Amino acid sequence: MSMSKVVEIPIVTTEVPIGPQHPALHEPIMLKVYAEGERVVRVEINTGYNHRGIEKLCEKNSFYRDIFIVGRVCGICNAVHANAYVRALEQILDLYPNKRAQYLRVLAMELERIHSHMLINAVMAEIIGFETLFMHIMLDREKVMKAKEILTGGRVMADYMMVGGVRRDIDEEKRSRLRDILLKLKPRVEYYKKIFEEDETITKRLIDVSRISYRDVTSHGLVGPVARASGVKIDSRASDKYDAYGEIPFNVVTRNEGDSWARMMVRWDEVLESIEMGLYILEHLPSDGNPVPDEKRLPRKFPPGEAYTRVEAPRGELTYYVMSDGKGQNPYRVKIRTPSVNNIINSGFMYLEHSLADVPVILASLDPCISCMERVTVVDLEKKTSYKVHLKDLAGGRV
Repeated sequence: MSMSKVVEIPIVTTEVPIGPQHPALHEPIMLKVYAEGERVVRVEINTGYNHRGIEKLCEKNSFYRDIFIVGRVCGICNAVHANAYVRALEQILDLYPNKRAQYLRVLAMELERIHSHMLINAVMAEIIGFETLFMHIMLDREKVMKAKEILTGGRVMADYMMVGGVRRDIDEEKRSRLRDILLKLKPRVEYYKKIFEEDETITKRLIDVSRISYRDVTSHGLVGPVARASGVKIDSRASDKYDAYGEIPFNVVTRNEGDSWARMMVRWDEVLESIEMGLYILEHLPSDGNPVPDEKRLPRKFPPGEAYTRVEAPRGELTYYVMSDGKGQNPYRVKIRTPSVNNIINSGFMYLEHSLADVPVILASLDPCISCMERVTVVDLEKKTSYKVHLKDLAGGRV
């Protein structure tokens, strides 16, 4: 009687590069995914393909020119970036806008939150193959872009914030048009939310995918909708009450599921909250005072000082540190920390034990903004050290 010999086939770990250019990624980032079969066992996150030196550029230009520079950090949430920077300048100058300007600032930022959340939900639909839903959401998102243009004068780049106020006021006709857009948008958003709740094309791809706990969020420093989808109730609008957020009623949306589906649903609920906030602002907009300050009267020389501001961008907590040495018209230091720095760099654990097909879904559920998180670090792999180099050496390829 012959005995059959059992042959053990060794498990092979395969490296699967996703990016930096990939159909499921709308910006350049490299995910080195290591998989055993279809099961993901390790992920390395590599950035640096889109670095633009924004912080150094700010230190080479004047305080007021930098308002336009920081607005270019992110094309989606440019008004939010400008708001955080402008409020830092106002703290150094001890100069603050009136109530009408504060209300209009909040309206601009909430319109950005609406179209940002609609965009990433549309992208998620596209990634899982629901092309028709992508087109419908993007069509309704155009209404929000029109509302932003009515308010700020710019459909994409707003350049709306300025020291001491905003650059444009609205009259009764514009107020009526904005209100009409928000009222028409609300039932459409409710419809899309229902689709994400009920359609099997979505629920089967998102529910129970990359479920993270309250402890995972806090230990990895995750922020924004990613944190709130796991029950962590953090929101700079509620904690800091900057501009008019202390006077405008709204709810901090949280869920407890903690999976990719919950992260998208938090964004739909936040869109509905932002619509209600916009309607409240248009109904209760203060009528006293001019929200547009006289630019010629703004001080050209800044006193020595420093300021640290936070703002709740669509992706989470965004912070700015601005330092003036009192010697010139340029800031001595501008430091920006975007929410994607936390959410993307620290997200490697979220992909483990899932299939390769889930990787684009998990990444999209984080709403990555790659261009606003780029940093350059020179790493010597042989010595396992990192160091700084002069800009001329980096640009000349001598590193």
